Amino acid sequence: MLLNAFIIVWRESLEAMLVIGILAAWAEGRGGSVRAGLWSGVAAGGALALALSAVMQGALGSLSDRGQEIFQALLILFAAALMTHMVLWMRRHARGLRREMEGALNRAAEHRGTWGIAAVAAVAVAREGAETVIFLQGMASGAGWGALLPSALAGLSLAAFTAWAAARGLRLLPQHQVLRVSAHLLLLFAAGMLVLGTDRLIGMEWIPPGPDPLWDTSAWLDDGAGAGKWLADLFGYRARPAAANVLVFCAFWGLMAVQHWWSARATPSPAA
Repeated sequence: MLLNAFIIVWRESLEAMLVIGILAAWAEGRGGSVRAGLWSGVAAGGALALALSAVMQGALGSLSDRGQEIFQALLILFAAALMTHMVLWMRRHARGLRREMEGALNRAAEHRGTWGIAAVAAVAVAREGAETVIFLQGMASGAGWGALLPSALAGLSLAAFTAWAAARGLRLLPQHQVLRVSAHLLLLFAAGMLVLGTDRLIGMEWIPPGPDPLWDTSAWLDDGAGAGKWLADLFGYRARPAAANVLVFCAFWGLMAVQHWWSARATPSPAA
């Protein structure tokens, strides 16, 4: 879970920093009030993400033991679904993200002035921050915040360096390649979180496990220690999986394969 938290915070923070870079570049030379509105919106977006974290913690603390168990299971599944949606959305919109954001800022500045600019910035930053909070809260349901915090801070630091390197034009860190590799990792994490959520639903007797275990590879690769535990924490490996775990895992990757095929089919090939 620690590596998951590190990579997720790095990826989400990098996206947020790239978004802020787009906003700052647009505001350059447009006057002090525009820049003030922009940075006020960035600060408000960060505050909204922190407020969401506080609300989630408060809601979790007010629940009974059974309620916490249900909340955590559903949150894990929601975080996996949100992570998958975020990766697929970025694949479709990454190339036109700058154009879309600059268009939104121009419209906001024209119709609503400084408040409109602040609102666009706040929504853009709050979206990335809220995703990070939900992902981490889902993982904290299994590992605890104390264990995740150092990895999250390290991911934030690496994101700052990566954004700086991309801004400096370092060829060792091409932005599109960084985002592409991290997107594949996030899909692997999402599959693992779905398996974890399925474990929780089976434990609560909300879904039948089916044949359990479907197989046993613990003699070759135990998921309780060493490399097996590492694979279990990262990608949802189970040495003794229930049939429901295998069904969910295979269905997820089947859907991703269909989505990839459909996107490739729908994308026009460049003219020769």
